[in-house]
Amino acid sequence: REFESEIRFYSGDDPLDVWDRYIKWTEQTFPQGGKESNLAAILERAVKALSEQQRYYKDPRYLNIWLKFGNCCNEPLDLYSYLHSQEIGTTLALLYITWAEVLEARGSFKKADLIFQEGLQRKAEPLDKLQSRHRQFQTRVSRQALLGLEETPDETDMGLLGAAEPQRSSLADLKGWGKKKVRAPISRVGDAVKATIQNRSLQTLNSQQLPNNPGFAVFDENSASGPEIPVLTPQPWAAPPAPRAKENELSAGPWNSGRRPRSSANPGTEVPYPLPSFTPYVEESAQPVM
Repeated sequence: REFESEIRFYSGDDPLDVWDRYIKWTEQTFPQGGKESNLAAILERAVKALSEQQRYYKDPRYLNIWLKFGNCCNEPLDLYSYLHSQEIGTTLALLYITWAEVLEARGSFKKADLIFQEGLQRKAEPLDKLQSRHRQFQTRVSRQALLGLEETPDETDMGLLGAAEPQRSSLADLKGWGKKKVRAPISRVGDAVKATIQNRSLQTLNSQQLPNNPGFAVFDENSASGPEIPVLTPQPWAAPPAPRAKENELSAGPWNSGRRPRSSANPGTEVPYPLPSFTPYVEESAQPVM
C-alpha cells in the first residue's frame, strides 16, 4: 500500500526509482514468485508507465525491468526485437548478452554471434564484459563442435574398431553351456551366437523388402545451397508483445444480465399449493396427528 500510494502521489523528478524499489521489494518478499507476488502485473505497469520517458532508454534500471518483463512473455525474442527497434537499451551490454544467451539455449549459434557482433559494433557498455561473454560463447561453441567430431570418427577408425571388437547382434540364437542345466550366456558376441538358416533368410527377406529409392528428400546441412547467414535488421514494432495469458479474468458485460425477472404478483400474498390427483394411503390403526 505504501508503494502504491507513493506511485500515485509522486511529485519528484525520478519516477523510475519508485518502480525499481517496488519491484525489488516484491522479489525479496516473494522469492518463489507465484500468483501472490503479482510481479508480472507490476512489471507490465512499470514499462507502460515509463514508456514515454525517453531519458530512461539508456538507463540500466529501465532495461532491467524490460528484461524481467520478457521472462513473463510467451516469446522473449519478440520483446528483444521490440527493444532493438525502439532503441531501448541498445547502448548497454546487458541487452545483447541476454538476447544471445536465449538464442544459444535454442541452438541458434549463428544468430547469437550476430547479436554479439552488433553489441561490439555499437560499443555497448560495459564493453569489457561484453567482450568476455563473447569469448566464453565462442569457447563453448568450439567445444561442442569438437565433441561432435569425436562422436563421428573416420571410416578408418571404424574399420580398426570393427576388427578389434566383434559386433553385437540382437535377437540371435545363443549356444548353451553347462552339463546339468543348459544356460545361455549374457553376451551376444563372438562364439556365443549360433547363426541359423532361418535368421539369415529373414534378414535377406527384410533387406529385399526395403525400397531402394525413398519417396522424400533428405536435408543436407553441409550442402552449398543451404540458407545464408541471417542479417540482424530492426523490425517496425509498434507495441511490445503481449504477456502470457492470464487466468481467472472475465470479460466485461452488462451487470443486469444475470438478474431474475421480478414477478408482478404481490409478495405478501400466499400462493395456494395444488391438490394431489391421488388419495394417500392411511392405515386404520393410525392415530390422527394434530
